[in-house]
Amino acid sequence: MFAAAHRLVLSHVRRYCQKTPIKPIKLRISEAASGAELGAEVKVQGWVRSCRPQKTNLFLHVNDGSSLQSLQIVASSELNDPLLTFGSAVEVTGILKKSPHQKQSVELEADQIHVIGECNPVDFPLKVKERHSFEYLRQFPHLRCRTNAFSSLLRIRSEATTAMHSYFKENGFVQIHTPVITSNDCEGAGELFQVEAPSTGNEEDENFFSVPAYLTVSGQLHLEVMSGAFSKVYTFGPTFRAENSQTRRHLAEFYMVEAEISFTESLEDLTKVMEDMFRSATEHVLAHCAEDVDLFHKHVTPGHRETVDSMLKKSFPVITYSEAINILNRSSEKFAFPTHWGCDLQTEHEKYLVKHCGNIPVFVTDYPYDLKPFYARDNEDHPEHTAAAVDLLVPGVGELCGGSLREERLDLLRARLEEVGLEDIYSWYLDLRRFGSVPHGGFGLGFERYLQCILGVDNIKDVIPFPRFSHSCLL
Repeated sequence: MFAAAHRLVLSHVRRYCQKTPIKPIKLRISEAASGAELGAEVKVQGWVRSCRPQKTNLFLHVNDGSSLQSLQIVASSELNDPLLTFGSAVEVTGILKKSPHQKQSVELEADQIHVIGECNPVDFPLKVKERHSFEYLRQFPHLRCRTNAFSSLLRIRSEATTAMHSYFKENGFVQIHTPVITSNDCEGAGELFQVEAPSTGNEEDENFFSVPAYLTVSGQLHLEVMSGAFSKVYTFGPTFRAENSQTRRHLAEFYMVEAEISFTESLEDLTKVMEDMFRSATEHVLAHCAEDVDLFHKHVTPGHRETVDSMLKKSFPVITYSEAINILNRSSEKFAFPTHWGCDLQTEHEKYLVKHCGNIPVFVTDYPYDLKPFYARDNEDHPEHTAAAVDLLVPGVGELCGGSLREERLDLLRARLEEVGLEDIYSWYLDLRRFGSVPHGGFGLGFERYLQCILGVDNIKDVIPFPRFSHSCLL
């Protein structure tokens, strides 16, 4: 009995002393490539960017989208597999070491390579050793994220989104989720997508919301509602325009950053927020996505970095609409559109004004009253008669931001709504002026145009994951 008990104790001791197998540490490619857990056994997962088998060794480059840089995998040729091709998904375990060939670089010495998902490179339309144009890539919205340029764009877009939210949070703004479905036409242009439920044949069900409803063109009016209770509010979300256009500047679905500020009586308050937000977001992106931004500035839009640096170094000048018209009229440039006082500024005019002011962003203020929507504040400066409105024009794009002080005077706003036949529809908007209204103003920034501006990308369809425009809705 004693011997049996002794054997049982020894058995427990032996089990206790046995080494527990160490699980490999799972890392993202960006972490592994930066040298995290150097010398440890690690596991990475990603997609093969290149495969180079040799007599004794196998070399792979694997990327998981966490950075532009791929991780080099070195393995015995015995681990080679016919399924290891460009685009195949793999899981690799091994020891992370410093590269003996490249200073300040690491590689993974693999002891296991497992193919998770195979890819047929013969049929794959994107070739690893070819540089495809953005226009070509637009044909493959389901595959273009696998290219270096577009994966860089998406990381930049993600970081720019974070930067915008950070700016507003740090400056005391409250985020508001404004509705995507609305009964308002904020811009008054009538370019709306109407939302309708499938017909059931029952007349009572014909109008799902009991009133006509549309996809939003702007969250501004809903922000104005909230600005009656919060002094600083913003929203960041999708907006829609049913504009039959296939230009490089327009999309049917795009993202807007919009803000509304209460207790303000000057356009300078708005321009300060616009400029500070632009600088803060751009500096954040340049600091946190340096490698991805460099890819664009070196290979897609060479020389554009100098333009971006210049924008950040200088204060944005401010000119009035009247001064802008004088500049255009004095120009020797031949414009396709007229430049008389009262005309709407076209893209060609906006780009010329930017160049005239030193190829940096420029604010244009005090537009003709008749050019602006009903909510823009009347400057009451007859005979010119302008509105307290402002646009921010930027290099390569033209208009990036549009904003105004809002008409808070009940009598003037009511008269304006009566003039355009909207008094009944916007009776709630008049209530905002009747119940504790304060001077306020706001603006909207086109997020895709912002990305075009800092990266130098010519076509707006190339800075959004899935572009929607007239006659095109792939996926």
